[in-house]
Amino acid sequence: MDQKIINNLNIIKSEIESKKKKVDIIAVSKTFPLNTITPLINNGHVHYGENKVQEAVVKWSSIKNDFKLIKLHLIGKLQTNKVKLVLPLFDFIHSLDSMKLAEKISLEQKKKNFKPKIFVQVNIGNEVQKNGIDKENLAPFLASCKKNFDLDIIGLMCIPPNDDKTELYFREMQELNKKFGFSDLSMGMSSDYISAIDHGATYIRVGSKIFGERSK
Repeated sequence: MDQKIINNLNIIKSEIESKKKKVDIIAVSKTFPLNTITPLINNGHVHYGENKVQEAVVKWSSIKNDFKLIKLHLIGKLQTNKVKLVLPLFDFIHSLDSMKLAEKISLEQKKKNFKPKIFVQVNIGNEVQKNGIDKENLAPFLASCKKNFDLDIIGLMCIPPNDDKTELYFREMQELNKKFGFSDLSMGMSSDYISAIDHGATYIRVGSKIFGERSK
């Protein structure tokens, strides 16, 4: 199993290399125990993604002290009352989706003297059940963040609707990212990362294609 996980990652790396793109692979390790992830860590993989803060604190606090190069990405919804646990454990936050959260991160990073890299989550499909900033509110949201909070916003992030228009959503995200002058773009998962890379993704979030299916 250890070698299979490494082989799975190497296949994805080869696909990226064939496209001559610079893309970081976030191995989405949520729900997987540390002994499943360790082969990748020992093999030198750097980027890992978690979506539950308390699970990540238990799983990663010690190992990050031992492996200083590891970069941990929060890819799930971040509640304001959990921000104090997120900093400085997480190096990247992919889910900034409200002004209240922006303010809380700003305050906490001053307290901890640690500034995470942040993606603003865009509700690219205008889905009522999904988090994220609506496209029409993105410009004022970014302007307000820049004016009022000292955040290191490096790009946009999306989770597109589960329909047959994924490529259109990715293209729109690529255009929005360029419009606002960002060089990094977080999108693409196990089922659609190739299309995401074709549309400018610089960080892809891949779980099952590396680790296999999660237990129900």
